[in-house]
Amino acid sequence: MVAPLDRVKILFQASNPQFAKYTGSWTGLAAAIRDIKRTEGFQGLYKGHSVTLLRIFPYAAIKFLAYEQIRAVIIPSSEYETPFRRLVSGSLAGVTSVCFTYPLELMRVRMAFETRQSHRSGLVDIWRQIYHERAQPPSTRSAAAAESSSIAVAESASSAISKVVPRTGLANFYRGFSPTILGMLPYAGMSFLTHDTVGDLFRHPSVARYTLRRRKESKNPADRPKRPQLNTTSELLSGAVAGLVSQTSSYPVEVLRRRMQVGGAVGDGRRLGIAETARAIWLERGFRGFWVGLTIGYVKVVPMVAVSFYVYERAKGSLGIS
Repeated sequence: MVAPLDRVKILFQASNPQFAKYTGSWTGLAAAIRDIKRTEGFQGLYKGHSVTLLRIFPYAAIKFLAYEQIRAVIIPSSEYETPFRRLVSGSLAGVTSVCFTYPLELMRVRMAFETRQSHRSGLVDIWRQIYHERAQPPSTRSAAAAESSSIAVAESASSAISKVVPRTGLANFYRGFSPTILGMLPYAGMSFLTHDTVGDLFRHPSVARYTLRRRKESKNPADRPKRPQLNTTSELLSGAVAGLVSQTSSYPVEVLRRRMQVGGAVGDGRRLGIAETARAIWLERGFRGFWVGLTIGYVKVVPMVAVSFYVYERAKGSLGIS
């Protein structure tokens, strides 16, 4: 259901030349979908979705498993339950899952970015293409561009790093990894924090009779959940709010990483840093450039996060670990 939206969002975020004209308007989404169907057929709307299916299962499993393990260490008891500790637990869980699944994320984005006007690639083709890409060394900036000593130091550090970082091979599968980590910290952190906070509000005695799930009383205390479960509506609403907040808080960094991820497929293949990519986006569209495709992100992420948290909480309840 969300695969066509995801592909259009990637094309918008990465500023694909063919689809740049559709951004910035409410009708752009429909126009972009019509363009894809006309040039690539219906299957074009699902380009890159096969990699999404390969990635989503280990990504979700690792994220929720890591959260439970990290939370048990950072929040060993209710006395240590604070918003900051919840935020840190969620952020570390998100970073852990990304470290294991990022190459698949990059392949998904690169497949979705390609259009028929360039060339079409399968899963193996895109893997070979990324692996054999050779990044160009950073361009030398003029002395006038270095307006301060801090910029000069940054340029020197960038030059030194470029000499030791491989320009081809497996390193190519981690293009855009730095902004991904930076974005995952608020995304996963705010997601878990918001979900747990809204869940606590729904468990308040004043509204509990409307929001809690009715369960049969068990005589065995071991069979009783540590905290009461929310009913279906409340649980889905908690997840939806979590998705809304997390997507908003991390979206500018998501746009940055999308542009960096397709760096080898456009232009001269030169690897741009975070600052260079941000500068390019600002020069192209200004402040709005960091929020392109956000509405599509809401349509995709809000129900996805709601369902994922619902399944997560119900699975915990079924296993007796809630």
